[in-house]
Amino acid sequence: MRIIFAGTPETAVPSLEALIESEHDVIAVITRPDAQSGRGRHLTPSPIAIAAANRNIPILKYPNLRDPLIGQEITALNPDAIAVVAYGALVPDELLPIPRFGWLNLHFSLLPEWRGAAPVPAAIKAGDEITGATTFQIDKGLDTGPIFGVLTETIRREDTAGILLTRLSISGAQLLVQTLTGISNGQLRAMPQNDAEATFSSKISGQDAQINWNQPALAIERMIRAYTPEPGAWTLLNGERIQVGPISILDSALAGLPGELIVTKHEVFVATGSTSIKLGNVRPSGKKEMPAADWIRGTRLIVGATFSSSHS
Repeated sequence: MRIIFAGTPETAVPSLEALIESEHDVIAVITRPDAQSGRGRHLTPSPIAIAAANRNIPILKYPNLRDPLIGQEITALNPDAIAVVAYGALVPDELLPIPRFGWLNLHFSLLPEWRGAAPVPAAIKAGDEITGATTFQIDKGLDTGPIFGVLTETIRREDTAGILLTRLSISGAQLLVQTLTGISNGQLRAMPQNDAEATFSSKISGQDAQINWNQPALAIERMIRAYTPEPGAWTLLNGERIQVGPISILDSALAGLPGELIVTKHEVFVATGSTSIKLGNVRPSGKKEMPAADWIRGTRLIVGATFSSSHS
C-alpha cells in the first residue's frame, strides 16, 4: 500500500522505520514543525522529521491538521492509508475519507482502556498489571474507532513511563505493519469497541506532577514512575523545586510527618501518609540529576525539614 506516516516524537520512529522496511511504500511523512530545544533554544526538527530526512522521504510539517493546504497535499499524494503514531493533533473530520483505507492509529493501551493523550502514565499510576498497544481506525471520536489488532505487555515493577513506552513502541511497530498488511490483503476486519468499558487519560501538566506526600507510599511511588521522565515528578523544599526519580518503599514507617526528611549517613528517607520511602536520584532546580545522599550533603537542613506541596 501507498502509506503516508503521521508522527512526531521518538516513540513514533520504530513504526516509521518498520514501515519503510516492510512491503509497503511510505510516500511521505507528516510531522509537527521544528521546535525550540536545548539551552540555546535552537529550532530542531522532530525525531520523525530527522528519520524521514535520513531516508529521503518527503516531509510535510504542520502544527495541526486544520490547515486547508494539508488536505490538498494529501489528496495529491493519493495514499491508500495514513498511519498515525503520536502525531500530537486530532484529525479533522473532512480529512478522514481521503485515503482509500482511512487513517489507522497505533495507540499505546488496550482500548477502550485509557483513551486519550497519556495512556502509559495512566496505566502505571493506576497500578495496572497489564497494558499493551492497539491499532484502530480513526473516526470522529477520541480513540473510539473500531479495532484491528492488539498486543499485550506486562507492566514490570521497575517500569517508568519512559521504559514501558520504549518497549511498546518497538512491539507496536510490528503490530502496525501487520495491521496494514492484513487490511491490504483483505484478511483483517475491524471490531467495534465497547464504549461502556472506556477509561480516559488526560494530558499531563507540570502541576499534575507535584507530589502529595500525604498520600500512601505506593500511590506516590506509582505516580513518580508514571511521570518519569516527562514531565518529571517534583516537590518543594524551602521554595526550591526538586525533581524526584524512582523511589524505594520501606516495609515500615519512620517517625515523621508526611513529607518530612529523615537523613542518615548514606541515605535519605521521606515520610508519607503510610510507610516511608527512600529517595533514589533527585535533580535540584538548575542542576544535574544526582544521588539523594550527594544532594543532601550540599544542603543545609534543619531538623524536621519537610517537603511541601500545594496539597499540604
